[in-house]
Order: sequence, then structure tokens, then C-alpha cells
Amino acid sequence: MNSENELLYTLALQKTAKIGDVNAKKLIRHCGNPEAVFKEKKENLLKIDGIGTYVVSDLQNAENFKAAENELKFIQKEKIQTHYFLDERYPKRLQHCVDGPILLFQKGNANLNASKMISIVGTRKATTYGTKFCEELIENLSPLQPTIVSGFAYGIDIVAQRASVKNNIPTIGCLAHGLNQIYPKAHKRYMKSVQDNGAFVTDFWSTSNPDRENFLKRNRLIAGMTQATIVIESAEKGGSLVTAHIANSYNRDVFAVPGRVGDSQSIGCNNLIKQQRAHILTSAADIVYLLGWELEAEPFQPVQKQLFVDLSSEETIIHSYLQEKGQSVLDSIALACKLPIHKIAPLLLQMEMKGVVKPLPGKLFEAV
Repeated sequence: MNSENELLYTLALQKTAKIGDVNAKKLIRHCGNPEAVFKEKKENLLKIDGIGTYVVSDLQNAENFKAAENELKFIQKEKIQTHYFLDERYPKRLQHCVDGPILLFQKGNANLNASKMISIVGTRKATTYGTKFCEELIENLSPLQPTIVSGFAYGIDIVAQRASVKNNIPTIGCLAHGLNQIYPKAHKRYMKSVQDNGAFVTDFWSTSNPDRENFLKRNRLIAGMTQATIVIESAEKGGSLVTAHIANSYNRDVFAVPGRVGDSQSIGCNNLIKQQRAHILTSAADIVYLLGWELEAEPFQPVQKQLFVDLSSEETIIHSYLQEKGQSVLDSIALACKLPIHKIAPLLLQMEMKGVVKPLPGKLFEAV
């Protein structure tokens, strides 16, 4: 925002409960700015499509401005960054979401418009399998330095954010309450490391509590700020599935990690895959390939490349095999090279970063 006055009017509009983000944007675009909304004649506002008496009746409520003044003091005291939905620093991906907030609050210096951003969500009752997959996925993605967005909740969320910090990857926690508190309280010990390594964002005020409905509303930030949402373990119902469905509605990619038939914490993921609402996710290479991240890598020098690239013994085996056999799928590479399949995907990703292999459609790989 350009001025304290503009921020005050925006806060007052955000506080006007009967309006909401969708109608607030209609009013702002029609009137020009938040202050003009409050000064526009009621009869003119009622001419706007979808805006009725019920919607505008709360605009003259003086209590909204009193609350906005108090929240403005909190923002200034805590040095909180604010992002108006038409500002340059507002998340560009979220701007394309019809129900994105008109105002977003941030603590921390993470770039909300990083070129590579994914959300990782999942059950609060993560299994050893889900935890290990999440940690290895983030470790294998670390050469690309994507920003990892999650909800700072129990289970997969906090595993993803701790793994991001461990691998020096930016991470953003989307909160279902104001920036004056943290939920769950047990995660207070992780606040500094996450904020130092990224940021916390929310569209809730300091007066908001972590009520159940707030978590569902918060999920639109997780889905809307990123290129894709990854679900690692989910029961048949749960917040992570809500996030996945929101991402689907925004036409964003969704990935789901398959689990064994009958496992309670894999039912949701298996259903997403079965219903074709998510790509199956088995390794970091799936994300790199389907999001086209390999196209953004630094250009490789084709001349005498092999002379200047240091390959590990396992990478050398894989590269020799691909040079001899040509294009090959991951399973065949693992079998021929006598390496476990869970090691092949990260090795191929590292080799892709070194410019000695490249992925092809159909989950094929070939030597460069």
C-alpha cells in the first residue's frame, strides 16, 4: 500500500464481514480503491452485479473502522508486511484466484513470487513411510531450490517445513490465525527457523483464533500461491484433500503419493489418483518433468561435456548404460544397473542437473 490511509480503508473493507473477498474486489474495481467504496453512494453500489442491500448494509458500521485502526497499530508495531491484491509484491498466482484475499500479511522475507513453488500437505497422523518419503522428496528437490508452502500443522506439514529448513530451501507457513500467535503451540520451537528460512503468511487478523473454519479458508492460500499441490498421505477425508480439490478448481497440478491398498492413511491419495484428480508421484523426477522445471535449468555446454563432469560410481554406471542402450525407463535402468529403484530417481535428477541425462515423455531417460 502507498499510504497508511489506504491501508486503513482496506482493513476496514476486509473487516466488513457481509462483503467477503470476492465482492470486495468487485467493489474496488468499480469504485477505483477501497476508500472510494466507502464514499460511493449506496444506490450506485447496488447497481453492481451481485451487490445487494445485504452486502452494502455493513459498510457504514463504525465498529469496522475502530477495529481497523487497532489492527493497523498492531501491523505497525510488529513490522508486518502487507500485500494488497493489486500490488506488485502480492502473489501473482493468488491474483488469478477469484477468492484470493484482498490483503495478505507476512512475517519473514520469503519471495511470494518465486519461480518454483509447490505446496506439500498431508495427514496429521503421518506414518514412517510418509515421513521418509517427504524428507527424501525435499532433499532430492534441493538442487532446484523450490519454495515449499505448507500449513505448519502436525504431521506431513511440519515434516515438510523442517526438511526444507534442513536443506536450506525457502519455506512458507500459511496460518489459520493472526501473526500474534502460533498453532499448534507445540510448533512454537520451529517458528524462528521457518521465519528465518522463509516466512509466515495469513489473511487473518491478530484478533482471529485458530477456529476450524479458518483452517478450511486458509487452504485456499496453500493451493493458490503455488504451481502444484502435493498430497503425501491422507485418510478418506481431511483438510489435505480439501486443499487438493481447491487446487483442482484453480486449474493447478496436483500430485498424490500412492500407498498400499487398505492403508487408512493412503485412501485419500489413492482415490485422488483413481479419480484422475492427481498425478501419481513416485519421485522428485515426476515433479521436475511434469512442471517443466528442467526447461528452466541453466543451459548445458554440449562440447566435450563428459570430460568436465564429475560422476559418482553409480552415476557412471547409469550413464554408460544409457549411452549403450539409448532411451530407457526408470525400472529398466534400475534392473540393468543392479541398483535399488528408490535410488535411481534422485541419481537421475542429479545427473540431469549436471547435464548428462535428460527426461523424455513417457517417463523415459536418455544420455545427452
